[in-house]
Amino acid sequence: MNDGVVEGDWEYRPLKLPPGVSRVTAAVQLSIQAEFSGWELSRVRLYSDGTRRVVLRRKRTRAGMPGLII
Repeated sequence: MNDGVVEGDWEYRPLKLPPGVSRVTAAVQLSIQAEFSGWELSRVRLYSDGTRRVVLRRKRTRAGMPGLII
């Protein structure tokens, strides 16, 4: 998995799925990312050799949680 890119209020993460990955398997993997990490599908390109290049995006979140006040 490649490093993500931050642009404005969005962060993007490019993925490359090899030719042997079926459409159903790709959909399941992307659904898991969406459900548990907040990513949504931004773009998909299917190449003639069967490789898929996918770009996921999500709204940027503030880093960290505020500390406890004791």
